[in-house]
Amino acid sequence: MKAVPWRVVLPVLVTIIIALIPTPEDLAPHAWYYFAIFVGVIVGLILEPLPAAAIGLIGVVLIGVLGLAFSPEQRADPGFDLPGETIRWMLSGFSNTTVWLIFAAFMFAMGYEKTGLGRRVALHLVQRLGKRTLGLGYAITLSDLILAPFTPSNTARSGGTIFPIIRNIPGLYGSEPGPTARKIGAYIMWTALAATCVTSSMFLTALAPNLLAIELVNKTVNLQITWTQWFVGFLPVGVILLAALPYLVYKLYPPEIKGSSEVPEWARQEIAQMGRLSRQEIVMALLALVALVLWILGRDFIDATTVALGVICLMLILNVVKWSDVLANGPAWNVLVWFATLVTLAGGLNRVGFIVWFSDRAAGFLEGLPVTLVMISLVALFFFIHYFFASITAQTTAVLPVMLAVGAAVPGMPVTMLALLLCYSLGIMGIITPYATGPSPIYYGSGFIDRRAFWLLGLVFGIIFLAVLLVVGLPYLSILY
Repeated sequence: MKAVPWRVVLPVLVTIIIALIPTPEDLAPHAWYYFAIFVGVIVGLILEPLPAAAIGLIGVVLIGVLGLAFSPEQRADPGFDLPGETIRWMLSGFSNTTVWLIFAAFMFAMGYEKTGLGRRVALHLVQRLGKRTLGLGYAITLSDLILAPFTPSNTARSGGTIFPIIRNIPGLYGSEPGPTARKIGAYIMWTALAATCVTSSMFLTALAPNLLAIELVNKTVNLQITWTQWFVGFLPVGVILLAALPYLVYKLYPPEIKGSSEVPEWARQEIAQMGRLSRQEIVMALLALVALVLWILGRDFIDATTVALGVICLMLILNVVKWSDVLANGPAWNVLVWFATLVTLAGGLNRVGFIVWFSDRAAGFLEGLPVTLVMISLVALFFFIHYFFASITAQTTAVLPVMLAVGAAVPGMPVTMLALLLCYSLGIMGIITPYATGPSPIYYGSGFIDRRAFWLLGLVFGIIFLAVLLVVGLPYLSILY
């Protein structure tokens, strides 16, 4: 009889152990059992005894069958439609706009690949910058920085615009998902993800939850934050991180190919062989341009996901891709199910009251500490609690007001500094997990960065980002305010 793999046993064992621990005071038992299953799912995602999408689906179904998404009082109410509400909750993640925007990014990448446009653009980039891998890293970072102030969806900016182009670069160097990923592909993908996390914090309009955050700050502590105030406050942190980022990735997660003097000349020859732009390339380029313009200028009258889905429809109508191509894109459907189930699970933590309970208990430990230490602790707690969330918007809504209220109640707390530091952490926290922000599952799903490396790099760069924010940002803001 074949032994059960330890990767299967450990997530189940962790779930059972947590569930058997007596329910903490002031927390409902069903919320504690929900948390136990959630932690088991996270352990499963780290170990991957099954594909990530399957693990997420199992977690959602298990909680749904056990009825843990609703309190006993709700379930006992004769007017409460438990079966109907349960299935609606289980499928709620599939109505999340970011989930479908992530799916659309994979479709855009497929369109770039099938038409040859992605290869052509990648060849031009390599021709100009391909002598040094580090140069490509800075080019990718600069591209995101240019788009960031005008694109409030980092999924659209990085996942829908930058990823479809850079996905074609590794293959030019013989680097593909799997054994050859570390040649150059892994470096390029991690640099792109890390860059968009930094730019998401640098500009108020670079991440949709930033705009939500300043509204919550205004309502919670009666403080208004302007675009300029946001930018100036993060400027030294952002400059340091963006200037160092490609080199930092180059050293901590080094590519095997450092550069090649022959590759640019080879790229030039390949471009010549491709000849003039084909009709399909032109159509795909125009569709991508339409999407980018609407993402930047149309956010007041059309949602970014609506734009993306509309462009996919046009890609099908104009025969850029076929429906059979869409159906055959396994990674896209896999990420769709995976991220949708994680959004459901993470949202449920707030629904059952676990997040507020956890935040209140953690804040209680800070009583009596020096003001600066309390501020640092609240920002760090807010940052790392994102391991429990698959949506920055959800965390902003559920936890930011709690952290602000706790901090504002501390005598002598510089509330403006606390509010800005909490808000600045929203973008950079997107680096810590494969589900932390919209572009994360796209880069993880590309297959260039393996599971272990993604989690480890997320922790390392998360600590680096947070350290720079606190070490540079806190004294700088203390001068400003």
